[in-house]
Amino acid sequence: MRCTTAMLLALLSMGAYADNYQALTAEGAALIPPFQQQLLATVKTAMQSGGPVKAVEACQLLAPQIASEHSQSPWKVGRTALKVRNPANAADAWEKRVLEQFAKRAEAGEPLADMLHSEVVEGEFRMMKAIATGEPCLACHGKNIEPALAAVIDVGYPQDEARGFALGELRGAFTLRRTVDDGND
Repeated sequence: MRCTTAMLLALLSMGAYADNYQALTAEGAALIPPFQQQLLATVKTAMQSGGPVKAVEACQLLAPQIASEHSQSPWKVGRTALKVRNPANAADAWEKRVLEQFAKRAEAGEPLADMLHSEVVEGEFRMMKAIATGEPCLACHGKNIEPALAAVIDVGYPQDEARGFALGELRGAFTLRRTVDDGND
């Protein structure tokens, strides 16, 4: 009888964990589009007002603020990549592993738009969603950056690695995290 009760409790607990995990995944995924849209709108407005140089300046000044605005407690929202422009966005070990998995999945033909990964890591629910290199990204992150723009980037980001991308290639990922305590979050 005790064994049966213990098994039933374990199964119920796993079901509750799965439901909670799905709820956290949905909640986190819902935070990405507004963040992405604000970043894109900021870059687009800057491009229209002053071209790629203005877009680089806007990214440098406004992107951290935008990430902070979209980090609604208990969530922390950001971006990372294997090749970053801003060292503050460098991937941690878990993010690097996920980004490398995204790259392998893309090489195997899986669309980047479908790539989302989440798991609980050391008491945190972590999630990443792949970002494909879009047409607007190429002026500042592509293979043929104008020399004057490259000079501006070099001044603002002396350790820049985020160049040489092609349209549709994995640029990086949105990264989200939040603490999970006892399964009731």
